[in-house]
Amino acid sequence: MAIVVQKYGGTSVGTIEKIKAVAKRVAQRREKGDSVVVVVSAMGKTTDMLLGMAKEISDKPSRRELDMLMSTGEQVSISLLSIALNEMGYDSVSLTGLQAGIITEGFHTKARIQDIDAERIKGYLSQEKIVVVAGFQGVNANGDITTLGRGGSDTTAVAVAAKLGCTCEIYTDVDGIYSVDPRLVPTARKLDTISYEEMLEMASLGAGVMETRAVEIGQKYSVPIYVALSTEDWPGTYIKEYDVTMESRAITGLSVSDKDLMVTINHVPYDIKNISFIFEELAKLDINIDMISQTAPSHGLVNVSFTAPKNDQHIIEEIMNKIKERFEGVEVDVETAITKLSVVGIGMRSQSGVAAKMFKIFADHNIGFKQVTTSEIRISYAIDTADKQKAIEAVAREFQL
Repeated sequence: MAIVVQKYGGTSVGTIEKIKAVAKRVAQRREKGDSVVVVVSAMGKTTDMLLGMAKEISDKPSRRELDMLMSTGEQVSISLLSIALNEMGYDSVSLTGLQAGIITEGFHTKARIQDIDAERIKGYLSQEKIVVVAGFQGVNANGDITTLGRGGSDTTAVAVAAKLGCTCEIYTDVDGIYSVDPRLVPTARKLDTISYEEMLEMASLGAGVMETRAVEIGQKYSVPIYVALSTEDWPGTYIKEYDVTMESRAITGLSVSDKDLMVTINHVPYDIKNISFIFEELAKLDINIDMISQTAPSHGLVNVSFTAPKNDQHIIEEIMNKIKERFEGVEVDVETAITKLSVVGIGMRSQSGVAAKMFKIFADHNIGFKQVTTSEIRISYAIDTADKQKAIEAVAREFQL
């Protein structure tokens, strides 16, 4: 009897009828003889609703209390799904993150899974129960409930699968992973397979189908991940180890994100200690920096630019005020109408000319860029959001995505 971990997102369990439909799918898998662990998110927009309630009381609610509040969303969905399964005649038990043995570390609202004590899950599986686990949450060394950030249910599911040594199936409202978001390019190709490396790059760059940490865990522990539609039995996409057939195309996918802003700090006295101070202050408050650029020194001064998440804007602005107090004459510019456009493909390791082709596309369509970063399999550009759709269509057409 094989074990499988299935994950269903918030839209898949958004109503009682949808929860009943998920219960039927889980039961069908159980009927095939497999032991099933189900990880679910909160129903629909529950997390947003809970956050909205907190913001009505406080502009800056305690992160610890936010975790306590937000964790209740998944508890509702796991209990309702377990009730539905029991009503259908399948023995089921629901577990919170704490009960499932999910141990976390790091900051509240952005915690990371440190380990999972899966003995309780294994015990229930040995009793032939369907185990329903709350995604997105765990407990830290102090015994406090923590949450894993948006998309954390994917991370929970893959981590549980890694601990159990089994496949993880992610069921969502899309039928697989596409070369480009089909909402942006209707003719986008659905991928049969994608490597962990490519998926990791695309997830980190804004592709919303998978959460970055989930892919990292899958790669580290060689967990096969299958992404498919939650309402139909259509073929999905496998995320797996690299093989040579994946290099036939230079570019596998295009990721686009409007979630970043760009900060430019002008007239910083040129000294590596000053640059270090800026990024140390950002790191202290867990600000995730992506692109970084610096001008050549001129008259003893440099300009430093970086991109960071828009949802950290108020924290970044507080840090920038501290920077301006420290360095006389410094000016700070924050641009929010920024889009990050990235091309990703393992084929770039063996095929040259992708960067040249990208620059030509931008030149031919009069698209300016503010920053560029690269890796072995990815090139990212920060562009004006006003140029986003034009850039997407041109790149997708040129690379036949």
